[in-house]
Amino acid sequence: MASLSVNGALLSIENKRYTCYCPRSEWWRSSSSSSSSRRYSVTPIIRCSADADSMATQKLGIKVDRNPPESRLTQLGVRNWPKWGCPPSKFPWTYSNKETCYLLQGKVKVTPDGSNESVEIGAGDLVEFPKGMSCTWDVSVAVDKHYNFS
Repeated sequence: MASLSVNGALLSIENKRYTCYCPRSEWWRSSSSSSSSRRYSVTPIIRCSADADSMATQKLGIKVDRNPPESRLTQLGVRNWPKWGCPPSKFPWTYSNKETCYLLQGKVKVTPDGSNESVEIGAGDLVEFPKGMSCTWDVSVAVDKHYNFS
């Protein structure tokens, strides 16, 4: 079992399930007991998937799920989505709709307009770009991906 303690909360990972022990009830949505310490099996405020091999994060409005389980990809129908690819290049892009994509290969730095920070994505990442986002794609390794607009 792996554990992580953050500001008095203990996050334990056992059998690929997250369990949190938290003395501060304000960290969790459902807490009505007056006990000083509570045990919840919940997803903490830092967004994590239920599978310890896969970790979803969100930065600059871009959600990245690294190494999602095949069951998640099957649930979404990823292998049936159209494919797109490009060689190493740099170009601007605007998302007129939300895009979810799964990178089969490649390496990209995505920089939202007006930001000095980038989000790095690569092979094995399931990525969501929000509708309306304008950004620059800096492709360092040729991309091959499945994509879906919604």
